[in-house]
Amino acid sequence: MSDLAAALDADGLTCFVGAGGKKTTMYALAAATDRAVVTATVRIPIFDPHVARVAVTEDPISTLVTTDAFPLGLVPEQEFEDRYRGYEPDTVAEIAAAHDGPTLVKADGARMRDFKAPGENEPRIPETADTVVPIASAHVVGEPLDEALVHRPERVAAVAGVDVGDEITPETVGRVLASPDGGLRGVPPGATAIPLVNKVDDEDDLAVAREIADAVLDHADRSVVPRVVLARMADAQIRELRE
Repeated sequence: MSDLAAALDADGLTCFVGAGGKKTTMYALAAATDRAVVTATVRIPIFDPHVARVAVTEDPISTLVTTDAFPLGLVPEQEFEDRYRGYEPDTVAEIAAAHDGPTLVKADGARMRDFKAPGENEPRIPETADTVVPIASAHVVGEPLDEALVHRPERVAAVAGVDVGDEITPETVGRVLASPDGGLRGVPPGATAIPLVNKVDDEDDLAVAREIADAVLDHADRSVVPRVVLARMADAQIRELRE
């Protein structure tokens, strides 16, 4: 297993939620692991360049067991010119159960923002998920809590106990990533959650990311969250693990 996959416990059914690097992280893992499947339970932008093959099929199991093209993308339909539709969570669970490699799943949306809290009907995580990776960008710290960088700022404010328009602090990000109403929402019983602080591009970002990670570890259920990964996923670089 690659260092990245090991850090994120991404050897089984792994779901990616949050904002600021879900797709980048999935594609990096797909490239770094053997026999990876990339799929989604929500809409996902066209990702053909990041895998060996994308199969658009309502019968993903048949495709899975007959292909030797990995990493393999599986989606049920091309819904728009620029995106695919995702499967139902139960179908993704069946894909993972039939597969002998990692199944990497985009399980919510963020409208290209760097930070979010989930809406009422998300995330869409299969009940058999092994690992959930809640993601946020270090770059939001110091910025205002508004729609420029944040998807659903009002939900972030409610989860973190702050006001829309406030300056985002490491504590704000850490509280949201660690919350059962935030980054840990929908994590199935028995699954592991590995929060990822992304876009740690320089030493200043690393200092901020450490503060975020420490806030996560202060507030999270440590039986669910064993560590926080600090990374720059644009080049698949792990900067630090905080435990």
